[in-house]
Amino acid sequence: MRSKLMAVILGVCAFSLITVAFTGPTLAKTRVIFGGGPAGGTFQVVANAIQVYKPVKAAADFSVKAQTSAGSVENLRKTDAGRQQMSVVYSGHVWLGRNGEMKNDTKKYENVLAVAWLYGAPAQLVVRADSGIKSTKDLVGKKVGVGNAGSGAFANCELFFTYMGVWDKIEQNAMGYNDAAAAFGNNQLDAFWLFTAFPSGAVIMAAQTNDIAMVDLGADAEASGFYKKYPYFSKLAVPAGTYKGVDKDVPSFQDSALWVANAEVPDEVVYELLSIIYTPEGLKHMVEQKKTFKNMSLETGATNIVTPFHPGAEKFWKEKGMLK
Repeated sequence: MRSKLMAVILGVCAFSLITVAFTGPTLAKTRVIFGGGPAGGTFQVVANAIQVYKPVKAAADFSVKAQTSAGSVENLRKTDAGRQQMSVVYSGHVWLGRNGEMKNDTKKYENVLAVAWLYGAPAQLVVRADSGIKSTKDLVGKKVGVGNAGSGAFANCELFFTYMGVWDKIEQNAMGYNDAAAAFGNNQLDAFWLFTAFPSGAVIMAAQTNDIAMVDLGADAEASGFYKKYPYFSKLAVPAGTYKGVDKDVPSFQDSALWVANAEVPDEVVYELLSIIYTPEGLKHMVEQKKTFKNMSLETGATNIVTPFHPGAEKFWKEKGMLK
C-alpha cells in the first residue's frame, strides 16, 4: 500500500515538473487600485472610465480596479501609503502635501507623483452688474455663497479669501451652486463663488433673473502675489459671451485635477497606461464618459504640473516632446 502511495506521489511530482518545464513560470499581473471620488462625481468618472476601457482590460501585465473615495485629500493619503496605486488628486493638494502644508497636517506626502493633467477647475465670482463690487476686497460686509462645506470649492474660497484678507469680514453662506444662484436671485446673497468648469448651469440660471457681472479674480491674484505663494494655480479667463451680460474676457485662475501614482508603481505600467489612454481612440473614450475631459490631449497632459513626475510618465511625455 505504502509503495503504491509513493508511486502516485512521485508520478504527480514528475508531472508537475514537466508542466513547469513546458509552460514556464506564470507572472502575476500588477494590480492597480485607482482611487476616484464619491459616486457620481468627476473623480470617480475618471477612475471608472480607465477601468472599463477595453484596451486597458486587455492589458497583459496589469489590471485596473476603480475604487470610490471621499475625494482629493483621501486619495493623496492613500496613494502616498500605497493603499491605492493611482488616483485623482487636485494639483494644490499634491503640492501642499509634498511640502507639508496641508491644513492641520504637517506630514510630507512625497510618494505621490504626477502622471498627467486631466482638467481644470476655474474660480468664478458672480455679482450683480450694479453692485459696485469690482474686487474681492469689495466683499467686506457682504453676504457671499462660498460653496458646500467640505467641498473643494469651499476650501479654495477659504484659501483665496483668507489670503486676500476678507474671509472673516464677509457673511459666509455655505451652500451648493444651484442653491446659491436661487438665493442670489432672491436678493439673499450679494455674490456667490464657484470653482467649476464653465459654462456653469448655476450662473446661467442667475443670469436669467439678474443682470450679472463677474469679478476680475485674476487681477486680485496678480496684484497680491497669490500665484507666488501658491504656484499650482494657473491663469485663465472666462471668455466673453460665456454668460449673458458678460461681454468681455474675465481673468481668473484654476486648480487642476491630476492623475497621480505611487512612486513604487512600475515605470512600465505607468508608461503603458498613458500609451493606451493618450491615443485618439483613448481620448475619444474619455470624452464620451464626460465632456469635462474635452481638453485632455497630448499637448495639455504635461502642463500645469509643478510637482515631480513619475519616471514612467516622464519617459512618456519626453518621448512625445512635451517635456525637456
